[in-house]
Amino acid sequence: MGSRLTEQQADLAAAVRDFAKRECAGGSRDRPHDAEVYAKLAGLGWLGICLPEEYGGAGGGLADACVFLEETSYGLVPAGGFITTVITAKAYERFAGRARRREVLGGAVRGAVLSIAMSEPGAGSDVGALRCRAERQPDGGWLVAGQKTWISNAHLAESMLLVARTGADKHGGLSMFHVPMDTPGVEVRGIETMGGREVNDVFLTGVRLPADAVVGDVGAGWRQLMAGLNYERLFLAATTLGLARRAFDDAVAYVREREQFGRPVGTFQALRHRIADLATEIECVRLLVREVAADCDAAPDRLFAREASMAKLKATETAKRVALECVQLMGGYGYATEYGMERHLRAAVVSTVYGGTSEIQRDIIGKSYGL
Repeated sequence: MGSRLTEQQADLAAAVRDFAKRECAGGSRDRPHDAEVYAKLAGLGWLGICLPEEYGGAGGGLADACVFLEETSYGLVPAGGFITTVITAKAYERFAGRARRREVLGGAVRGAVLSIAMSEPGAGSDVGALRCRAERQPDGGWLVAGQKTWISNAHLAESMLLVARTGADKHGGLSMFHVPMDTPGVEVRGIETMGGREVNDVFLTGVRLPADAVVGDVGAGWRQLMAGLNYERLFLAATTLGLARRAFDDAVAYVREREQFGRPVGTFQALRHRIADLATEIECVRLLVREVAADCDAAPDRLFAREASMAKLKATETAKRVALECVQLMGGYGYATEYGMERHLRAAVVSTVYGGTSEIQRDIIGKSYGL
């Protein structure tokens, strides 16, 4: 497939754009998730775009999901719960038992939001340093205690995939657990950010889980997390590609209309050349994301760690640069809250932090060359 969309993917992109115009006109990044809109997406079958048909999904690939994410981000569709849901669902698909897969993946297709809980106050980029502990009980169940932080969409989720320590080894002592959010002892507290409420602290106090709450194998949590990096990083790259495109198009529309000194400001060479550079950078991201997604679909059992990190790094850094440059292109109107550009900037700034910081992505890329 390379960088070109298939006919089916082009039709999907057009359908999502039409949905965004019809249902989300004047949408705002300050409303990251709307349950009513999300239910409509579920009704159209799009929330299961890359989940297996046997659980109600469409059976598509990573490239299909990236098209959907790019277009929903561009169209300001308030479906912020989707990205954590699909990342989490792919982990269940690979490692959970059949009954759990049917429960969780089927719920995701119907519109349930999922969350994944890894980071802690003392364990962000260094996930292996986490301290939230799950101890096996005499009846075979588990007792969990600890705190998670920066957990996206925990306040919307029906359940979360918890990464907890079950052994002393830094990486070999981690395991994954299925935790319904209404489990006694689970408390969610919102963290207010520049983008509103997107992330949360999650406190687990005396949380009791059954023996079958383990997802995958005990002690295999680190390996299972690594297996999902292609999905997480490429999904984030596709989302920020859509953000960069939206910021760019909004700015271009403005400089075509805004006149100073008797002509549209976009016709001045200083702005025209800046726009040319941004357009080229966005196209580079588009080609990179689509190429890596196609490679991942062609070899689903291979971990494209370097390539996925490259896509995440390039897409998020480009989105941040594009949004900041577009604020400058629009002058005071780019800074005013009345217009959408400052909201695009707030959304872009954090993209180089979550899902693995740009510094971590660069380190992964550098190490892949034996450095």
